[in-house]
Amino acid sequence: MKQTCLSIVCCCLAATGLASAQKAEALLEKAAAACVQSGGISAQFSVTLRDESQQTGESFEGSIRMKGDKFVLITPDVHTWYDGSTQWTCVVRTKEVNLTRPSGEELQYTNPMMLLRSYKKDFKPSRIGESTTGDGKMADDVSLTAKGRQEVETVELQLDRATSLPVRMTVTMRNKFQNVIRISRIQTGLDLSDDLFTFPSADYPDVEIVDLR
Repeated sequence: MKQTCLSIVCCCLAATGLASAQKAEALLEKAAAACVQSGGISAQFSVTLRDESQQTGESFEGSIRMKGDKFVLITPDVHTWYDGSTQWTCVVRTKEVNLTRPSGEELQYTNPMMLLRSYKKDFKPSRIGESTTGDGKMADDVSLTAKGRQEVETVELQLDRATSLPVRMTVTMRNKFQNVIRISRIQTGLDLSDDLFTFPSADYPDVEIVDLR
């Protein structure tokens, strides 16, 4: 009898987990479609970085513009351009630009929004529940857990129910470093030129370019 009850409980838990994963996948597919259908996107955001092992942290604001896989990401310390294959990373303090061809995992670290289109390979999704955004809108919460050992361990997303677009992302790294990204303003349907996503060398005449490809 005990074994039968245990089997029933296990089956119920498995069914619940499957339903949660299916619901999460549906929400993520809708979010990915919303990003694609939105065309050019521009967003303002704030980031809180926290090192759990050292109990230290810092905060800053930034902006991102995206079109498809391309993006330009501006923060106080680092400016990044990605044209779909080549990435230019300008470290403001050192006046150095690193030229690379990043992997999919590296892109997820630079631009977590990329996870919406590539999560199936490396992450297991589950639905956490629902919540309210900072401006009082209803949202759905989804968690992504890494399937294997990689730099990004978990990602929690808060998705605006009306638009399906992310409004908050919490990224926890393997070294327990945590990034909380809050999107404060977003514009969609923008006509963004492809030139926007390549390094504007004329605007940075004094930097040193280091080709790491």
